[in-house]
Amino acid sequence: MALEDYTRDAGGCSRCSSCKWIPFNKTQSWRYAKNCPSVTRYNFHAYSGGGKLNMTRSLLDKRSELSDYAAEVIYKCQMCGACDMACKVYRNDIDLMEVLMELRTHCVQNGFVNADHLDMIDRLKREDNTLGEPKAGRGDWADGMGIKDANVEKAEVLLHVGCRFSFDRDLWGVIRGVAGLLQKAGVDFAIGGKAETCCGGRAYEMGYRAESEKYVEDTLSRVKASGAKTLLTACSDGYAAFNYLYPRMGKRLPVEVIHVTDFLNRLVKQGRLRLRKRVPLVVTYHDPCHLGRMSEPYIPEWQGDKLQRPPRLKRAGLKGIYDQPRELIQAVPGVKLVEMERRREYSWCCGAGGGCFQAFPDFTAWTGNERIEEALSTGADALVTSCPWCERVFRDSVKESGAKLAVYDVTELMLASLE
Repeated sequence: MALEDYTRDAGGCSRCSSCKWIPFNKTQSWRYAKNCPSVTRYNFHAYSGGGKLNMTRSLLDKRSELSDYAAEVIYKCQMCGACDMACKVYRNDIDLMEVLMELRTHCVQNGFVNADHLDMIDRLKREDNTLGEPKAGRGDWADGMGIKDANVEKAEVLLHVGCRFSFDRDLWGVIRGVAGLLQKAGVDFAIGGKAETCCGGRAYEMGYRAESEKYVEDTLSRVKASGAKTLLTACSDGYAAFNYLYPRMGKRLPVEVIHVTDFLNRLVKQGRLRLRKRVPLVVTYHDPCHLGRMSEPYIPEWQGDKLQRPPRLKRAGLKGIYDQPRELIQAVPGVKLVEMERRREYSWCCGAGGGCFQAFPDFTAWTGNERIEEALSTGADALVTSCPWCERVFRDSVKESGAKLAVYDVTELMLASLE
């Protein structure tokens, strides 16, 4: 698809501004009613989903041209999908996120690029990861654990770790905990180690389509060579890429794709992991964008008038991973789960997505701080999530602000309760 293919979507905006708010029937207070970090932070309509639809139609109609300033507005978006979900509560004929992705690709193709994004893409090309760390150390997190190497041994399950877990040493305890839980349950799994590469999802969302396609092909060949029947991912970015972006590019993985929260939840229900020790905590759960609304499986483009599209063929963020992490939390004795006002498909973003973590760290920090405030408003002792990028942002936010709030991965609660 190209930007021109979404002329009807871009021109269909009715200027209702629903893209700026969580659905009104879900609103509990004015304080936590907004859903779009961009327009909330910068307070100008162009930063909203509807504003970018207006920009797109103006560009397509030749009423305006791209500029450095216009590109900056386009890039100051975390691509979290909240606007798309809110729009589709009321409209059936606009695929807002599709327009936003094509708009970014349009910027890159026309030379309006962000210097920090270019730097990340350059590092990605050199080292096959978004952090630019030496790729030879990608499997170092697993040293001493005795995990199978998928490059030399076959296994039923291939664990895709992802860039952040692989290289962020502060989070190695989380991913080692995931592997330990799998070992405890007797799961036959292997890792790619230094041969694993980025999923390519972040490059795709930043507008670098050709670069992302390289990693799609790499993942496809690695999965096929592994002989695994299941691709298990600990990275929410990877989960969304495998479920949505790959099929969007015409590439479907020939295996079942499962996120670790879903897989571990199955193991608990099967009795292969026994959570018996009490963990006396009040926690609130943050739904990562890429594990929730952005992970909903790809639905092919509707051919014809989208007003005639059946609701079941509308990708509205309802089929993401929401229940499984909560079921795991509630399976831990002693833990009490309290919910934030913005949750599930209308969750507030952590701030790390869309290239903002790399290019606009102040915007990322502001977005993360907003979520920390909302978590504190519940009275919880800890904020729990299941995404390494979210965990990185929240840990930094808590450290910077001095907030009295612990940040945990779901699996850390499980480890504390494991029999």
